Amino acid sequence: MNIILMGPPGAGKGTQAAKLVEKYNLKQISTGDLFRKAIKEETKYGVIAKYFISFGYLVPDDFTIQMVEEYLHENIHTEEFKNGFILDGFPRTIVQAKKLQDICDMFDFKIDAVINLDIPEDVLIKRLSGRRTCEDCGKSYHIVYNPPKVEGVCDVCGGQLLQRADESEEAVQVRIDTYNKQTKPLIDYYQMKGELINVNGDQTMDQVTQDIYDILDKI
Repeated sequence: MNIILMGPPGAGKGTQAAKLVEKYNLKQISTGDLFRKAIKEETKYGVIAKYFISFGYLVPDDFTIQMVEEYLHENIHTEEFKNGFILDGFPRTIVQAKKLQDICDMFDFKIDAVINLDIPEDVLIKRLSGRRTCEDCGKSYHIVYNPPKVEGVCDVCGGQLLQRADESEEAVQVRIDTYNKQTKPLIDYYQMKGELINVNGDQTMDQVTQDIYDILDKI
């Protein structure tokens, strides 16, 4: 079972993907994780991604497509992909979606479900601008929904909690505006193809998870 998990930044795609990985033993392919790894290793994709992400913009289609295609070429036929995968953060534009179909044909697989987490913009801003991440161990917190025991200090390792540059209120607004301009048309694209399944993302995490389970269990 191969799934595309869509939704604006802050909708909870990463959280829900982790739940689906656990239940269905799927492999999660997160372009965000791939780019962060590339940035850390200072690869060619990392250098490009760092520049665009720091301003809240999407990485250009050509580089994103190339990175995902290379990753699938190296991994699609390995044991960890035997039950399928979740695409988290790809495609984000119609150009990427059309190229994904070419990649499906190239590597002989199909997409079984396109799930979109739908959530109001004001809720997204509140969610994203309140995130804090430990600079040492990487554990994530939220000043409202999941605060640390001591303000600014990681519960796990005692490291300093920082706000990512792309999660300031200004950068968050840019990310949402970019999403509305570039990615929202993708929803219409999959809707017109009759493949889009909308899920209310403005619920508790467990309620959203159960709604997705109910959808996938019917496939």
